[in-house]
Amino acid sequence: MTDDTLTPPATAPDLAAKYAEWVTYLSLEKHFSKHTLRAYTADMEYFFGFLTRHLGKPPSMNDLGDASIRDFRSWLSKKTMEGAGAATRARSLASVRNFLRWLDRNGHLHNPAISSIRTPKLPKKIPRALPPKQAREVVENADSIPKENWIGMRDRALFMLLYGCGLRIDEALQLNYGTRPMNAEVRVMGKGSKERMVPVIPVVERMLNEYLAVVPFAMEKDTPLFRGAKGGRLAQGVAQRDLRNLRKSIGLPESVTPHALRHSFATHILVNGADLRTIQELLGHASVSTTQRYTDYDNAQLMDIYMKAHPRAKD
Repeated sequence: MTDDTLTPPATAPDLAAKYAEWVTYLSLEKHFSKHTLRAYTADMEYFFGFLTRHLGKPPSMNDLGDASIRDFRSWLSKKTMEGAGAATRARSLASVRNFLRWLDRNGHLHNPAISSIRTPKLPKKIPRALPPKQAREVVENADSIPKENWIGMRDRALFMLLYGCGLRIDEALQLNYGTRPMNAEVRVMGKGSKERMVPVIPVVERMLNEYLAVVPFAMEKDTPLFRGAKGGRLAQGVAQRDLRNLRKSIGLPESVTPHALRHSFATHILVNGADLRTIQELLGHASVSTTQRYTDYDNAQLMDIYMKAHPRAKD
């Protein structure tokens, strides 16, 4: 910490003293990293500067305690007008809330207005689709990492199911032996306890059958389809860890996740002519607008698809 970090500009002495105590608390008791501490103090510097201009004087403890919902909204609105995105505004609000809650817990002041300010809604990040070659590499190499052959076959079958049918990881892991993909279809229990029927391509059933042929546990109607090392239902964290280890071993990027396999399913069949309504049904989305966001391409992907698909692109 530096003196500049401990003493924000444009504050009355009583507020500056409490601010310095708070920064010390974040650093020594909460063990904030230098990067996080720098971000929080920068947010507070901006906030105190706003209050100074808003009040026409450096804010004191009393001024901070009297700040209204309108004051906080004006502060966030100014950041928006200056180009701050939702993530930046959400972090700034978290910084100010942290300081005010610390003041409240320690009996220095209470300002309930900050609790009425909603955190800016962050856009939901959708993982990028894997190129078909990477998706194939995941499946083809999945059985090369685990020491036990049946676990490798299990992972290969699971990853192929995610990519081949577009299932969520939790949907796949909730399948039982009696509800396994059979006869080119699988009934899936999705979000909100909504069932959907998903078609199953032959390679998915083939890899599942190869796994079932070597799994060392008795498989009955109500037993989990994907088993952990001790025979229980495979945990999602274990499946994610196995894919993490796989991608590291074959040099694939961090974007290779179980959910990216589902996203790749949607993207690849869209590129090959499937319509959004069909993809909506396959993915189990309640609204086609969700599917539209899910299958968004960035400009580079669009250009690549265009150059490969347009009949005159190479003239």
